[in-house]
Amino acid sequence: MDKPTTTHRGGCHCRRVRFEVEAPAALVALDCNCSVCRMTGFLHLIVPASRFRLVAGADDLAEYRFNTGTARHLFCRHCGIKSFYVPRSHPDGVDVNVRCLDEGTVAELRIEPFDDNDRDAATAAIAHLSSEPPAG
Repeated sequence: MDKPTTTHRGGCHCRRVRFEVEAPAALVALDCNCSVCRMTGFLHLIVPASRFRLVAGADDLAEYRFNTGTARHLFCRHCGIKSFYVPRSHPDGVDVNVRCLDEGTVAELRIEPFDDNDRDAATAAIAHLSSEPPAG
């Protein structure tokens, strides 16, 4: 049975980009050590696209792609914050940066490491956390 969800709201630093995401109040976020995630401090919460709503700022988003070009790294073109993106591992989902969620709806946060240098082992190690795919 699925865990009950709550509506978390969040967005970028200048608040032009705003979103809502349906997820449990007790979150497990992945801390990936790949170059982009490490440099930006992104904490991953991957959800199906049906549980994510962009409320404001579609025209304020810029896109960056690298390596395979599959992941769509979206960031606010005004303040530079990447509050969510479409990950390579889950192109039909959305990966929300837990650090960009507004205060007040996260009851608990557990951070699990994700070693992108050994994706297969890291994926196996976090398989028990959720049915969602890994970051990246």
